[in-house]
Amino acid sequence: MLAVLGIVLALVIGVGCRLLDIPLPAPPRLTGALLVLAMTGGFVFADWLLR
Repeated sequence: MLAVLGIVLALVIGVGCRLLDIPLPAPPRLTGALLVLAMTGGFVFADWLLR
């Protein structure tokens, strides 16, 4: 349920940025996006490991 809430929140932020013509709060290059993905994966893995 928490993952679904995160995806919905991300979509709402993306739509809001698009409608208000605000730059997305994300890296504009693939390497930056992969870095964010790697940090998120590490955070989720550490959370799983520590439970």
